[in-house]
Amino acid sequence: MEVNDQLKTAGFQSFLVGGCVRDFLLGIPPKDWDITTNATPPEIQKLFPDSVYENRFGTVGVKTESEDPTLKIVEVTTFRKEGKYTDKRHPDDISFAKTVEEDLSRRDFTVNAMALAIATRDKKQETNIIDPYGGQADLKKKIIRAVGEPSARFQEDALRLMRAVRFAAQLNFKIEKETAAAVKKHAGLIEFVADERTADEFSKLLMTGNAAEGVRWLEEYGLLKYVVMELREGIEMGQNKHHIYTVFEHNVRSLEYAAKENFPLDLRMASLLHDVGKSRTKQGNGLDSTFYGHQVVGAKMALKILDRLHYPKKMIEKIVLLIREHMFVYDPEVVTLRGVRRLVSRVGEENVDDLLKVREADRIGSGVPKAQPYRLRYLKAMVEKIKKEPVSAKLLQINGTELMKLLKIEAGPKVGQILAVLLEDILDNPELNMKEELKKRALKLNELPEKELLAMRKRAQQAAENAQRRIDDEIKKKYFVK
Repeated sequence: MEVNDQLKTAGFQSFLVGGCVRDFLLGIPPKDWDITTNATPPEIQKLFPDSVYENRFGTVGVKTESEDPTLKIVEVTTFRKEGKYTDKRHPDDISFAKTVEEDLSRRDFTVNAMALAIATRDKKQETNIIDPYGGQADLKKKIIRAVGEPSARFQEDALRLMRAVRFAAQLNFKIEKETAAAVKKHAGLIEFVADERTADEFSKLLMTGNAAEGVRWLEEYGLLKYVVMELREGIEMGQNKHHIYTVFEHNVRSLEYAAKENFPLDLRMASLLHDVGKSRTKQGNGLDSTFYGHQVVGAKMALKILDRLHYPKKMIEKIVLLIREHMFVYDPEVVTLRGVRRLVSRVGEENVDDLLKVREADRIGSGVPKAQPYRLRYLKAMVEKIKKEPVSAKLLQINGTELMKLLKIEAGPKVGQILAVLLEDILDNPELNMKEELKKRALKLNELPEKELLAMRKRAQQAAENAQRRIDDEIKKKYFVK
């Protein structure tokens, strides 16, 4: 790495450090690269003029010319030590350390407390791992273990409580026994963390492949009540004959499907929260209990949850919309094109596909085997049919008003006849759908006898109907519906 080489050439120590070393050892492409060095920020900036230094943590962002997005900015941080964390969020003071070992001692978990020295000798790269806390061994054991005394680590920065769970979910590891006990013991400290930081860590958890298990761990370790307490209301709440899981487990399993299908964050959040309102709308008990209006109540609850965590306004609006609308009817014997048009109008064409994905997550979370049964595929086919502009004169680059002005004729059957023939022309030859070409053709058609033009219109109408039928058949084939 060029930045590493330049630091060493200038006589400074340089090590890759933290998550990139962990991922490198696991064979995972690092998302970013961090370097730690004994060079001070002014010395780093002198070596790399195209850099940014706007913090008190000794971190300089060095811009590179790499095409690799993970290497466009490399963070270079001076070895540092940290003082006490009075507010459980940030160190009261920071000072520069003399060795990389001192720097590693301040880090959260052993798998993140390793440094990698890279040297080039005789045109060959040599590596040396500095691992004072047994991070490599813990990688092999697949455990998340705090550096040093777990309680001390969590009391320094309470966000590490959630990071322990997130790393366990992200890497598919387990939390080591003493570290897990300390998470449970100090779970309440998460209240000291700013909501924005909590939300950021929660989002990272949801974006892991093991997101569902991560949410279960948040509950197991006593953290969920400080993050999304509303989800806990459904923990022991049974449902009706349409569900085999409790409300909580149903929501978590819906998230599990969303993660498996690699949904983006907003859809994972909507899948997790889509039935959060059931806990406050349940009527009766047993197989015939009801949850009327839970989608409306759930949308309001989601709004409060996401606003409390300071998620972006647009993201909140979309998630709330998806939750409110997720109970749409899609039985073939009931659904009509008019009803589907109303649904598309309510949620917006840009959100329809995402709404259907949330419904798929809802179905799998209910314990059914298929995410897309016939009736949901049928609805998808109808939605696509609505999205596709029908085969009509609206496809033409000329309209009736322009035609009447061009031909100097009044409104009447002849206008429709000419438009129908023009439509047939462009169905066979789309390249003719240009205003000037259409005008030339219209002028010629206007000269034809009425009987001949009427016959041409009938053939044109039949051609348009056949074209529409072919489109409809292709859509039905795509979704395997009749």
